[in-house]
Amino acid sequence: MKRREFIAGLGGAAAWPLAARAQQAATPVVGWIGLGPGGRVRNDAIHRGLAETGFVPGQNLVFESSSVDFQQDRLLAIAAEFVRRRVNVIGATSLAATIAAKAATQTIPIVFVMGANPVEHGIVPSLARPGGNITGVTDINLELIAKRLEILHELVPSATLVALLVNSTGPVAELEMTQTEAAATMLGLRLRIVNAASPGEIQEAFAQVAQSGAGALLISGEPLFLAHGTQLVALASRAGVPTIYAHHEVTQAGGLLSYGTDLADLFRIAGTYVGRILKGEKPADLPVQQSTKVELALNMKTAKALGLTFPLTLLGRADEVIE
Repeated sequence: MKRREFIAGLGGAAAWPLAARAQQAATPVVGWIGLGPGGRVRNDAIHRGLAETGFVPGQNLVFESSSVDFQQDRLLAIAAEFVRRRVNVIGATSLAATIAAKAATQTIPIVFVMGANPVEHGIVPSLARPGGNITGVTDINLELIAKRLEILHELVPSATLVALLVNSTGPVAELEMTQTEAAATMLGLRLRIVNAASPGEIQEAFAQVAQSGAGALLISGEPLFLAHGTQLVALASRAGVPTIYAHHEVTQAGGLLSYGTDLADLFRIAGTYVGRILKGEKPADLPVQQSTKVELALNMKTAKALGLTFPLTLLGRADEVIE
C-alpha cells in the first residue's frame, strides 16, 4: 500500500467514531412521563403512532419511559431531568405530569394525554389553537360516567343502592361525583360515594362498599384504578358485587364489564403527534384532539361466577365479549 493511501486510511478510521457519534447524537429522543404503572399498553400504542409517522424506537428513535407510581412529588424532577438532557419531545400521561412538564420547559415540545379539560386547568388557551409548546389528546371517560351507570343498572336492575369509587384528589373527581349523582337521580337510584386516593386505601374502600349494602359498584376512570385493576377485580370478586369499569383492560383481567375510551387509540394518536413534531410541525399548530372511540366489553366467565346473565341488549352492543 502506498504511504499516501495508508495515511488516508488512518484518517478515515479515526473519523469513523466521530461520524458514528454525530449520527447517534442526531437520533431524536422522546422522554415520556407516566403517573402510574401499566406502561406496556401505553408504550405499545405510542410506538404504533410513531410508526405511522416513520419512527421506530431502537432504529431511528430513542424512546424512554419513566413512571413515578403515583408519587406526584417526583414528577417535576423527572421532567427537569428530561429538560437537562435536551430530549426532543416530552410526553406526559395525566394532568399532573403535564403540569410538571410545563413548569420545567417553555421550549421543548410537550404532548400530553389526559382525562381533564386542558383549557379549564390552564394548560392551553384553546383546544383548536393550543399555542406555545404544548398540545395533546384527551379522553371522554368523564362524559361517559353517566352512561356507565345506565349500563350497570341495565345489568343489575334490582340494585337500588349503587356505590361509586373515586379518587377525591383527582382533577375531575368533583365532576365525576356530580354527574353520577345526577344520573342516579334520573334512574331512581341511591348513590354511596367511597374514596381511595392511594393504592393503600383501595381495600378499605371496598370494605366501605360492603358495609353500605350497595348492590353494584361503579369505578371511576381515574388512572389509579386502571393501574390497580387486578386488585380491584380480586376485591370485587371476593365481595360478590357486580362492578363496571372504565377500561376494557380491566375486563380482560377478569372484571365483569367496562365502558370507556379505547386507551390504545388514545395513545396511538399521541404517538402520531410526537412523530409529526419530530418531523418539524409545531405543537402550537396541532389542535388538541379528543379520542372518541369507546368500547363496551363483557366478561361472560365473571358474569357466570356472579350468577348474572347479560341481557341481549348489552350483548348486541358489545365490542368485545370475553368467554
